[in-house]
Amino acid sequence: MTIAVDFDGTIVEHEYPRIGREKPFAIETLKMLRSEGNRLILWTSREGKLLEEAVEWCHARGLDFYAVNSNQPSDAMLRHDTTKVLADVYIDDRNIGGIPDWGEIYEMIGQQREKSHAAARHKHHHWPFGL
Repeated sequence: MTIAVDFDGTIVEHEYPRIGREKPFAIETLKMLRSEGNRLILWTSREGKLLEEAVEWCHARGLDFYAVNSNQPSDAMLRHDTTKVLADVYIDDRNIGGIPDWGEIYEMIGQQREKSHAAARHKHHHWPFGL
C-alpha cells in the first residue's frame, strides 16, 4: 500500500516554518507501517531548505521515505512539485474533521488494507455459470 504523509500538523505540531514537536507516536507508527511493507511518501508543501530540514529531521529519528513529493525516489524530488502524488491513503491534518491520533490512523490503515485484500480475492474468484 502506498501512503502519502504530510509533515507540518501531521508528523509534527504545526509551527511552520519551524519544525514543531513530534506528534505522539507519529514516527513509531510510520516506522511500523513501513516495516509492514507499505511505501511511505513524504507529501508536503515545504520546499528547498525547509524541505531538506524536514527530511533530515525524520531521518535522524530512523524514518526514511520511499519518495518525497513524488511517486518515484530521487534526490531531485527534494524540491516543491505541484503534481499530485498518487497513493492509496493520504494522512494529512487538513482532512475534514482534522487528524485522528496515530493509534487510530494505524487501525484505519489496517482496515483499509484488509478491504483491499478482500476486494482482490473476490475479483480473482470466478464462479461457473449456472450455480
